[in-house]
Amino acid sequence: MRIFLIIHGEKIEKFGYIYKEVVLDHKIRLTQKGIEQAYNAGIYLKKYCDEQNIDLQNSAIWRSPYLRAVQTCEEFNKSLNISKINDDVSIIEQRLGLFDYLTKEERKNKYPNEWEEYERQINNGGNFFAKLPMGEAPFDVSIRVYQFLNNIMKYYKQGINTFFVFTHSTVMKCILLRYFNYSIDWYENENDPIKCCIRLIEDNTDLGYIYSG
Repeated sequence: MRIFLIIHGEKIEKFGYIYKEVVLDHKIRLTQKGIEQAYNAGIYLKKYCDEQNIDLQNSAIWRSPYLRAVQTCEEFNKSLNISKINDDVSIIEQRLGLFDYLTKEERKNKYPNEWEEYERQINNGGNFFAKLPMGEAPFDVSIRVYQFLNNIMKYYKQGINTFFVFTHSTVMKCILLRYFNYSIDWYENENDPIKCCIRLIEDNTDLGYIYSG
C-alpha cells in the first residue's frame, strides 16, 4: 500500500477580525499563492508517479472537507486526474474551540482562566494531551485518524493500492504516529509540515518528504 500525505496550500489568515464576521475554519480558503503552490506541487507529483510507474487509475483520493483542503485537491487533480474522490470528516484540522480565530495574546486576554489551564497542561504533559477549551487535543485527533486508516484499509482490500490524502498538519503527524506506532515523544519533537509538502508511506516504511515546495 502506498499513501501520499499532502498538506493544503497557504490559506487566508483569519486573525484580526470582529468575531461575528470571521469566516468559520472549515470555510477558510487558499490565497492565490496557495493555489499556485498546490498546482505546482501537483505537476511534481504527477511526474513522480510517472517515473515510479504508479498506476493512477488504480488509486483514490481522500480529503478533508475543509475548503482549503478541497481547493488544494482540485489543483493537484488537474495533473493527477483521479476520479475516485472521498471526503472524510475524520481528517479535518484539529478543532481549536474557544481559541479559534484568536492570536496568542487575544487568547490570554479574552479567556485568562482557560488559557492558564491550557498552559498548565502543556507544561506538565506536553502538547499531545493538552486539550483546547471546547476543542481538541492532538490525542483526540489521533483517535479519529485511526478510524480513517481503517476506512482506507477497506479500499485496499478491494484492490486500490495507492491513496492521496489531502489534510492538515496536526492530522498528518497523527496519521504517521498511529500508522507506525510512533511514540508521543516523536510527536512532540516532529516539526509541523510546511504548506503543500508531500510525505510518502510505502507499505511499512516512512519514506519522509518527497516534496517540500
